[in-house]
Amino acid sequence: MSYIAKKIFKYRSYTPIPFLILMLIFQKATIISMITGFIIVLIGEFFRLWGVSYAGSETRTTGNVGGTYLVISGPFAHVRNPLYFGNILIYTGIGVMSMALYPYLLIIAIIFFIWQYQTIIKEEEAFLRNKFGKYYEDYFNSVPRWIPTFTKYKNNNIEQPPFNFKAGLKSEKRTLQAISITIFLLIILYLVTN
Repeated sequence: MSYIAKKIFKYRSYTPIPFLILMLIFQKATIISMITGFIIVLIGEFFRLWGVSYAGSETRTTGNVGGTYLVISGPFAHVRNPLYFGNILIYTGIGVMSMALYPYLLIIAIIFFIWQYQTIIKEEEAFLRNKFGKYYEDYFNSVPRWIPTFTKYKNNNIEQPPFNFKAGLKSEKRTLQAISITIFLLIILYLVTN
């Protein structure tokens, strides 16, 4: 793993903070933006929770990329990176809710996060290709990286972890707390300024 990719991977949970601070400081929320953005956040969190209920807490590591399984179940059957897809929807939803420096701050944030995740994904793909060989190649060639498809990928030869909603919810605790605090602050700021 390159030095830059390693640092990005390690600190990926903290990179949204500057954008969130700017979105809170410069918020110009409306009732429509709050509702629309909240729906986008919910869709993003749905993908994350669904994904971690299969992939488990391994998605929380900050050391090196890795994984016990080649997870192709749940949302992974429709998009190779459902957690990153979910994150981008969450960031988009928060940006729409806040309407801060809209749309420029949101566009810059999305470009940044796509670059960040692209850097991490290259390392993850190299790991998976090395560990799972032809199984990963088939999955890689069949399932899109970013945009979910309605077509469901299936390969009965690849062992899968069980779906565990309780473990997924536990793994998502920090993400759910961060989303809740951000939305709470946006609601308070909206009420104070309107």
